[in-house]
Amino acid sequence: MGDEKNMDLSDSQNVYDDETFFEGYRKLRENPNSANILEEKPAIFSLCPDLKGKAVLDLGCGYGENCVAFSEMGAVSVVGIDISAKMLEVANTENKLDNIRYINMDMKKIDSIKGKFDVVFSSLAVHYIKDFRELLHNISNFLNQNGILIFSQEHPLTTAPIGGAHWTKDEEGNVLHYDLTDYRRNGERTVSWIIDGITKYHRCFSEIVNSLVDAGFIVERMLEPIPTKEVIDKLPDYEKGIHKPNFLIIKARKL
Repeated sequence: MGDEKNMDLSDSQNVYDDETFFEGYRKLRENPNSANILEEKPAIFSLCPDLKGKAVLDLGCGYGENCVAFSEMGAVSVVGIDISAKMLEVANTENKLDNIRYINMDMKKIDSIKGKFDVVFSSLAVHYIKDFRELLHNISNFLNQNGILIFSQEHPLTTAPIGGAHWTKDEEGNVLHYDLTDYRRNGERTVSWIIDGITKYHRCFSEIVNSLVDAGFIVERMLEPIPTKEVIDKLPDYEKGIHKPNFLIIKARKL
């Protein structure tokens, strides 16, 4: 199936089409020792239900690797959407199958998607969305009854400090503890990540969970993954995840 376009993207952040950001992000994702590969991906896939015969929607699908994985797990159809045309160029070149359709679309516009889905999946994208409640209501509208939503985001303790995540270290550079501030100040955060001026949104745990409940979901599972002991032995810097995990992953079911 081909790529579809939704050109009304002017009011949304799309740093992934910035050449400097895109190249920096690609190098990060290709690093076998990245937190995404070692922590987030194994954890989020551990929550996947049986996908045989299911229709799956991937929000913020990026390069489309997860869409291919869903197809290989038995999904009958997969729709991947992403705001980045550059990301979808890679997806259509490297990760295109007959039962996968990629759409260039802002996640704020998903109410225009036709059809129903059994599973909605989103990896590290929802913290870029300002109106989380509206997103959840849109997802609920096209999920089948008892449909599953699985998403990951930066951990709320990571997004909390207005000045960005910060650690206290001793004179030798060893991590002593994480510096948590501004946790109950929900809202916009501007951070430097690959390039300056990246906008993300902080939501505390109660805001996340209550938004899911208000949209008609029941939370079935929450994960705050850290690497295995073997990974920490090899890469000692990952031990600081015991103080503050990098990711929050939630599985919820539509009532």
